[in-house]
Amino acid sequence: MRTARVAALLATLVLGFVLPLRAANSAQLKVLLDRLQKHYQQTNSFSAKFKEQIAPAGGSKRDREGTVYYRKPGLMRWEFGGEDQELIVSDGKQLYSYQPDLNQVIETPLAQAFRSSSFAAFMLGIGNVQRDFDASIPATSPSDGLTHVALKPKNGGDLVEMGLDPSTLNLRTLRLTDALGDVTDLTFSDFKSGAPLDDKLFAFIPPAGADILKAPQTQNSH
Repeated sequence: MRTARVAALLATLVLGFVLPLRAANSAQLKVLLDRLQKHYQQTNSFSAKFKEQIAPAGGSKRDREGTVYYRKPGLMRWEFGGEDQELIVSDGKQLYSYQPDLNQVIETPLAQAFRSSSFAAFMLGIGNVQRDFDASIPATSPSDGLTHVALKPKNGGDLVEMGLDPSTLNLRTLRLTDALGDVTDLTFSDFKSGAPLDDKLFAFIPPAGADILKAPQTQNSH
């Protein structure tokens, strides 16, 4: 998974703990988004299991699974297991993507890894859902018994749809669709919110002999 896509997914995952069951009009939606913002501000850390499917436009699907850890501000760790292993770690300043099969590390400044400054703000703990996103209830949603809500960054970026458990309001599914039509679907389980997470989870030490590639510096156009 590209680091920019992981960053966007993770930032949206931080948003997804509590969302409205229904929003019949804009007034109700605003009230419920206020609840979301409050919950986001109170959420400082979590861990979860996940399953991922990447479906490139016109390409073959790819399935992976693993564990994600997050702690404000801007600390995260994605562990992908199985045959297609990968480790992605953010220490709050740099984002490291390690591929064991290549013994290669790609290092990217955290702020540069995001396609949208809205997602960057949420990762760093300074986001505002009503200021930064257009929220809506999708016109059509899967028949999976979940409540679906869509978020689109106001300053440009990928469309994200979240599916929530109607009884607990826990995030269960997450779909990211980019401008090329590539779709990434994740399902989450075993959420643990607020648990203490060891600093070592977010300290990346390159494996012996690994090639370290630094991403080219670019200006953030958002």
